[in-house]
Amino acid sequence: MSAFCAQTSSGELCVFLYRCASAGHSLLLSPVSQSRAALSLLGFCYYHIQDFTNAAECYEQLTQLHPEVEEYKVYYAQSLYKAGAYPEATKASFALDNPSSQTKMVKLQACIKYCEEDYSAAKSLLEQLPPDDPDYVYNMGCLLYQDGKYEEACRKFMSAMQVLGYVPALSYNIALTYYSLKNHNQALKYIGEIIDRGIKEHPELSVGMTTEGIDIHSVGNTLVLHQSALIEAFNLKAAINYELKNLKTAQEALTDMPPRSDEELDPVTLHNQALLNMDTKPSEGFEKLAFLLQQPSFPPVTFGNLLLLYCKHEVSSSILSEGDQLHIRHVSLPAFFFQAFRKFEEMNGKLAEQLRKLSKQLQETRLTRDEELLKKAVQDFELMQEKYIVVLMAQAKIYWNRENFQMVEKIFRKSVDYCNDNDTWKLNVAHVLFMQNKYKEAIGFYEPIVKKHYDNILNVSAVVLANLCVSYIMTSQNEEAEELMRKIEKEEEQISYDDPDKKVFHLCIVNLVIGEPPIRAWCWCKWCKGRG
Repeated sequence: MSAFCAQTSSGELCVFLYRCASAGHSLLLSPVSQSRAALSLLGFCYYHIQDFTNAAECYEQLTQLHPEVEEYKVYYAQSLYKAGAYPEATKASFALDNPSSQTKMVKLQACIKYCEEDYSAAKSLLEQLPPDDPDYVYNMGCLLYQDGKYEEACRKFMSAMQVLGYVPALSYNIALTYYSLKNHNQALKYIGEIIDRGIKEHPELSVGMTTEGIDIHSVGNTLVLHQSALIEAFNLKAAINYELKNLKTAQEALTDMPPRSDEELDPVTLHNQALLNMDTKPSEGFEKLAFLLQQPSFPPVTFGNLLLLYCKHEVSSSILSEGDQLHIRHVSLPAFFFQAFRKFEEMNGKLAEQLRKLSKQLQETRLTRDEELLKKAVQDFELMQEKYIVVLMAQAKIYWNRENFQMVEKIFRKSVDYCNDNDTWKLNVAHVLFMQNKYKEAIGFYEPIVKKHYDNILNVSAVVLANLCVSYIMTSQNEEAEELMRKIEKEEEQISYDDPDKKVFHLCIVNLVIGEPPIRAWCWCKWCKGRG
C-alpha cells in the first residue's frame, strides 16, 4: 500500500543529528523537549533514516506542544503506522479533525487495515475516495493482488503509473504481478528498470559492489533506499532465478543489493539468504530461519520452508511439536498436515489430489495452444510435484532405514502416475530395486539418467555409476559395464590433464563397489519455496 508522507531528500545533516541523538549529546538535545524547531527537525531526520519509533515520539511531543498544527498529527499517525503500531496509529488518525486532512486520514486508515490483513475494511475505506484518485487505483490493485486476481491488479497498477509516472514501488508491484502470473520475462523487465534507474539515480547505494568483491560500508536503511525499491527488486530477481534453477544468478541478485550489515537486513532478505545458501551453509541457514520465526513478523513461507528443510536434512527439532499456531497461519496446505512424520500418508493424499487437478488442468491447457498459459500450467504442476516428492521421499526413508525395501517400492509404485518423469523419483526407484537384487529393473531406471549425462559422465554420482556397473555384471552384460568404466576412466584422465591438482575418485569407487556389498544410496530432491 502507498505511504502518505512528503518525500525528503537525503543529507548528511539528518545522519549527523541522528548520531548525536543516539550518543545523547546534550549540547544538541537539551532544549529539544521545548523547542519546536529542534523536535521538528529531529522527527524529520528520524523518519528519513527509517527510525519510526523515535520519529513518533518526536511528533507526539509536537502534537502536545502545538495541537493547532495539523501536519504534526498527520506525521505522528504516519510514524506509528510505519513503526507497526497499528492500534496506536488508528487511534492517532482519528485526531485528524481538519477537513483538509480527511482524505489523508482515510488513506492512512486503509493502509493500517491492509497491514492488519483486514482487507474488507481496507476496501470499504478506499471506496470513500474518488475513483480517479491515483492512490485509490494503486491501493485497489494491492487488494486485487491479495485476492489472487493478478491480471486485474496489474491493470490497476498500470493505470496508476499512467497518472503518477515512474514510481519504483509501483514498478515493483507490476513486476510482482507478472511473477505471480508466471510471466518471468515481463517481471524481469520491470525489475531491470528498477535496478538500472537505482544505479543511475543513486550511485551512493553501491549496487553490485559486494558481488565484485569490493569491501564497502553499509548504506543503512535510509528512506532513499526504501523509496528506490532496490531491495524488493533484487529479492524478486533472486526468487525468479531460484525458481528457474539458476542458483548462481539468484545468489548474485542478493549480493548485488546495496550493502547492509546483518542487523540491518529485512526479514525477506534474511529468509532468501538462508534459502539460497542452504546447500553450502546449512547450519547458518537453519539459524536464520529459526531466528525469523521468533520475530513479530516474518515471510509467511518461512515456517513451511523450515519444515521441508528439516525433512530434507533429517534434522529433528522441537519446532515440529511447538509450532501449532504457526502451522495454522503460515504454512500452505501441504505443510499444514506436517504434524509429525507418521502423518505422511495423509499429506501424500492431499498433495496427490492437488496433483490430479493440476494434471487435468495441464491437459486442458495443451488443447488451447496458448503458450503462456501452458508454461504457467507446467510450472504449477512441477512445483507441486516437487513438494509431493519431498514428502514421498521422507515417508519412504522411514522404511528404507528399517531395510523394508518392499514397502519402499510399494510407496513408489503408488506415486508412478505423478512422478515417472522426475529424475529424483526414478533414481530412488532404481536404488530400491537394486537393494532387492532386481538388477534388470534397476538398469531400466539407472540407464536413462546416466545416458542423459553421458557427455559429462562425472556429473553423475559415483554411487549411481557403481550400481549400474554392478547391475550390468549381475545380468551378464559385462561389455556394457566395461564400456561405462572406460568412459569414466577417459574423463578422469582428461580432468587430470586439464587440472593436475584436481582429484577425482569415480573409477576408484566403482571398482571398490564391484567387489563389495551394494552401497545404500539415497537421493533427496531439492525443494524449498521462498520469495520476497
